[in-house]
Amino acid sequence: MSAKKEIGRYVMGDMCLSYWENEQHTVGMLLIPLETEKKVVEKNCALEPLVQLHVRGDKRTSFFGGGTTMACSASTKCMKLVSHEKQGDRIVTVLSDGAGRIVRHTVVWHEGLEAVRVFTDFTNDTGAPLTLEMLSSANIGGLTPFFEEDAPGALVIHRARSAWSAEGRISSNTAESLHLEPSWANHGLRVEKIGQKGSMPVRGYFPFGAVEDQKTGVIWAMQLACPSSWQLEFRRMDAGLAMMSGLADFDYGHWAKTLQPGETFRTPEAFLTVGCGSLDAVSQRLLTIQMENFAGKDRLPPVLFNEYCTTWGNPSEENLEKIVDCLRGKAIDYLVIDCGWYGRPGVAWSECNGDWIPNDTEMFPHGLRATVENIRKAGFLPGIWFEPETCGHLSYLAQNDELLLKRDGIVIDTNERRFLDMRLPETQAYLEERVVSLLRDYGFAYVKIDYNDCIGVGCDGTESLGEGLRQNMEASQAFFRHLREAVPGLCMENCSSGGHRLEPSLMGLFDMASFSDAHECIEIPIIAANLQRMILPAQSQIWAVLHGTDSLRRLNYSLVNTLLGVMCLSGDIYSLNAEQWALVERAIAFYRDARGIILHGVSKFHENRGESWRHPQGWQAVCRTGPDGVLVTIHTFGGELPDSISLPVRASHVREVLCTEGNDLSLFNGTLTVRLKANFEAVAVLLR
Repeated sequence: MSAKKEIGRYVMGDMCLSYWENEQHTVGMLLIPLETEKKVVEKNCALEPLVQLHVRGDKRTSFFGGGTTMACSASTKCMKLVSHEKQGDRIVTVLSDGAGRIVRHTVVWHEGLEAVRVFTDFTNDTGAPLTLEMLSSANIGGLTPFFEEDAPGALVIHRARSAWSAEGRISSNTAESLHLEPSWANHGLRVEKIGQKGSMPVRGYFPFGAVEDQKTGVIWAMQLACPSSWQLEFRRMDAGLAMMSGLADFDYGHWAKTLQPGETFRTPEAFLTVGCGSLDAVSQRLLTIQMENFAGKDRLPPVLFNEYCTTWGNPSEENLEKIVDCLRGKAIDYLVIDCGWYGRPGVAWSECNGDWIPNDTEMFPHGLRATVENIRKAGFLPGIWFEPETCGHLSYLAQNDELLLKRDGIVIDTNERRFLDMRLPETQAYLEERVVSLLRDYGFAYVKIDYNDCIGVGCDGTESLGEGLRQNMEASQAFFRHLREAVPGLCMENCSSGGHRLEPSLMGLFDMASFSDAHECIEIPIIAANLQRMILPAQSQIWAVLHGTDSLRRLNYSLVNTLLGVMCLSGDIYSLNAEQWALVERAIAFYRDARGIILHGVSKFHENRGESWRHPQGWQAVCRTGPDGVLVTIHTFGGELPDSISLPVRASHVREVLCTEGNDLSLFNGTLTVRLKANFEAVAVLLR
């Protein structure tokens, strides 16, 4: 371990960011809660470099790390400090190898944020082409700085798992159980890597990781804003643990980028924070950046009705007229036409998407335009479903190989989907004609953008498959930006078979997202609560699928689910009786009163629940505190329940209660006590 000196110290709200340089002119950084600054000790570990990178042809990773990480190669070790300065709201550190490879590391923060944005620029000034095979977005080491040695028993690694209809499960493991202890000789890289390869960035894991020092009560958390393949590493060789995120490298995601002389490449942004307290609290600090990027931060979340679970892919003129008549006068903002409006006789909706020609013969005898006008006349804003980046294998578009993504010269083809090459001007022109023009000309106010399969590691057209994928996703994002500009006032939903695209860069382009495909499942409140750590509740669209066969208890359970995000109704609405409709309308009114808290609040999670989500046991409660009150949502599941639960709340008055079982409750000295009456019931309480 060589001596090091501090070259910069910056107070960022309740955080302190410091930069350090050692005798070899390597630079690293340390982010700690300001209140813990005096607890920092001289740690017996090497200084972790600010940026990790690898250039093709350089000596690769040693210490048995090859194949598990591309960090710690000769490309990183030759980077030395050139300059370090504060420039407005950003801190810029320039590194160079002295031969024309220049790295510019940037941290951005301003008042009001509880996290920092981090990204890296690499410039090739060598005079010859070079190929990057790895470049980190953010890299922080020396964890934990509150212990001289490796802090046995102190460190816990947190990750957020995800699968179809099961998004957001927190997985927590000690560093020791993940084999992240240093060896007896501080030799041999230990690496725990998570990531995703393909066009569905939230698959297997969210691009999120955290390291907790249990003994000091400090948590470092990181989130990557990347719509393509990504990786996040927890890495260790000595007493200091490192956490790094960025694009999936060449070994992991077949990403390589060739830069000509004078060219610069910028990484995706990473968000980084640190705080004292629970993972729940610290993870929501990252959401302050998502709130800054959120297009809807200045308006209250709407109420939606999506007809998918009503017509199941058959949104005909007749069916939509029935829906409009049934919903007329209800306090619903958007009525969304889901998939199937383009259907062809004898062809499933999922097989012919991509042509985007309204079926104005069988489905809409008076034309889709007349149906849209009917929705507007009833007082609702019309919405419609598209999956613009793909086409069904029986669509006419699927036969146009020139517009489709290929790998090894062969069209990428799954059971039901082919994928558009979004980089092509011809593709953009096609989407302008079939998607943008239809939205604008028919007067749609809402669009649901879906994406229902994954291309895998990448596509042809550039120097690597991973770079092809990155460029294609970059072109998709450019299309989404254009869509918002081309159709002023358009509300945009991000869906990907539920939650496969709930990552920050895409969430920043959309007003909201489908939280999951678990439309009717009893685990909805579990998924919805877990997602409040990853995305803003005001962007998390949660469905309540209504059935006339539902008991009032089951109906209320579904409706209270939506209070964990943005309310979207669907289902067998024709068969609801007057008592059921009265409950639905009560829930809508309750939600409208709670929207300010949903938008601006911070959540605390309470639960006594088993591990199973499909067969949940016990109970959970979420207390969300905003500037104008507290929203409490309680759900019970199977198994034995306590007679009552008590929850700490910052409130002194109960405003409204939404329940069906006559649950007694009391509020005394900041404690809300609610009597539980039954399995699979829900109670919502609004307080001030």
